[in-house]
Amino acid sequence: MEPVVYIDGKFYPKSEAKISVFDHGLLYGDGVFEGIRVYDNCIFRLDEHLERLEDSAKAILLKLPWSREEIALATVESCRRNGIKNGYIRLLVTRGVGDLGLSPTNCFGPSLIIIAATIKLYPEETYTKGMKLITVPTPRTSHAALPPAVKSLNYLNNILAKIEGQLHGYNEVLMLNEAGFIAECSADNFFIVRKGKLYTPATYAGPLRGITRAVVIEIAEKLGVTVAETNLTRYDAWTADECFITGSGAEIVPVIEIDGRTIGDGKPGTLTAKILKVFRTKVSKEGRMIGAPAKSAAKTKAKKK
Repeated sequence: MEPVVYIDGKFYPKSEAKISVFDHGLLYGDGVFEGIRVYDNCIFRLDEHLERLEDSAKAILLKLPWSREEIALATVESCRRNGIKNGYIRLLVTRGVGDLGLSPTNCFGPSLIIIAATIKLYPEETYTKGMKLITVPTPRTSHAALPPAVKSLNYLNNILAKIEGQLHGYNEVLMLNEAGFIAECSADNFFIVRKGKLYTPATYAGPLRGITRAVVIEIAEKLGVTVAETNLTRYDAWTADECFITGSGAEIVPVIEIDGRTIGDGKPGTLTAKILKVFRTKVSKEGRMIGAPAKSAAKTKAKKK
């Protein structure tokens, strides 16, 4: 059976799922999105994801005509119709169809798109043996330009960094901010362990306020581990005892080498493993369960041209 994609209140076969070439999300990257995981029929931390979606939309003055519950129901129904019990959801809100030109006032109303499928970012052995990172020259977008907390459709900054890493044989990279401190990876948050304490770049340094990042901090604190959100340099990363990256798509991935420097003993760290173990117990319990067909779903309230 062909997968279906939700677009503005209707489900379309994957081969027929289309948006207008005049959609400002396509033309200008004008819109926001969320990447959400599904574990054993549980849409993990769906409410937190939708809250972040609302915040991103508010930050770019994109008014959502749907309630959080309407979007949640549409998301659940997307998973149900596609038979997704373990997978990945890409939920997008674009500025919508409009005339040529940057002004959002030319648009007739936002569009909601939900793709429920599967994802595999890294080879399976990466999770057991660890990955290697390299620092790239492309800096993370400045807060003065676009706050990195906004999860926008425009990922060109991250894509350029990803390309630089791939040209040198690396699947993931470290990005610095304009001050030279570590911001995040191209698509993941960054953590190090030093003398039993957990450190991650503060949100003012340029990372996305990741949902998995927040979960890891919660887990660490419950394990009695001191957590510090602060400025981190490459030196801090090179001399760390352990290192790992986090993200909804990536989950939790141990890092064993950065810029040619071996991290710890060159194997996934002990604290990393403890956090991952607890993480695995939470993901199928904390969120919205996929059950019977939804009674209603988000309908488009966009104005017609």
